[in-house]
Amino acid sequence: MAKIDVDELLPNGRVKQSVSAGDVTQITRGASNRYADEGDSFELEGETFEIIGVTNRTLGDFTDADARREGSSSLDAYKQRMERVHPGPFEWDDSDEVVTYKFERQG
Repeated sequence: MAKIDVDELLPNGRVKQSVSAGDVTQITRGASNRYADEGDSFELEGETFEIIGVTNRTLGDFTDADARREGSSSLDAYKQRMERVHPGPFEWDDSDEVVTYKFERQG
């Protein structure tokens, strides 16, 4: 169980704000890097969050529930957001491998 750098896991200020507000309780990143392990923790605005799950999966495994945990209203809205925020040519591919990190506020 390690303390991880919040800037490594959470890619930008908007995501950090959403995590702090409780609107985001998981984040999914490309599978080429491993950002955390279950039991690791990070600090954000003086509060500690623990990684409670790390799951290897594909984008095709995503559900509306996943999208809501990531701060979107639906899977379609999540897909549109991903296409908007990723630089360069990004296209949703159900076979792309990703890692989902679920976390919860401690205390």
